[in-house]
Amino acid sequence: MKNRVNHKGSMNVVGFAGYSGAGKTTLVEQLIPALRLLGQRVSVVKHAHHKFDIDHVGKDTYRHREAGAFEVVAASSKRLALIREFEREGELKVHQLIAELWDGVDWVLVEGFKDSDLLKIEVWRAASGKPVRYPDDDFIVAIATDDPSALPVPTARPVLNLNDADALARWLMDNRRRFEYDSALYR
Repeated sequence: MKNRVNHKGSMNVVGFAGYSGAGKTTLVEQLIPALRLLGQRVSVVKHAHHKFDIDHVGKDTYRHREAGAFEVVAASSKRLALIREFEREGELKVHQLIAELWDGVDWVLVEGFKDSDLLKIEVWRAASGKPVRYPDDDFIVAIATDDPSALPVPTARPVLNLNDADALARWLMDNRRRFEYDSALYR
């Protein structure tokens, strides 16, 4: 039943990069319904911390993993979850995670992976006190901020309103060709 991403032009991928507390999760959370209202199917790839877990002690899937299963798939009529235990620790590349997604999505919003070679929107707030990344990252194609006048380095990149997910969704749709994902480039 698994459909690997294996097409050109039908999936668009955009990353959201920024320091913790900048508002990446909130922005992605607001972009999902904004894109859905535009008729788009959306998936998310999120970089998680080292010890995250979606399973719970005592549940069947947890018991199967504890017994040594390499993978456990749990499915119902409404959702599917795959839990894979790695035999050795290692960081997966964002492209490996995108390859795991169903191929019928219009947009993949990638949160984290700030050093990836994906086209990204930097999420930045002056109040965070953190530096900007865009002067040193050629993959950052736009900046989403709550205060454009506070940007410390002038830029010719589009500056988007961090607090207007609908406008950002329209900007993504208007520029969707730029974000077309070709998985063959990352094998």
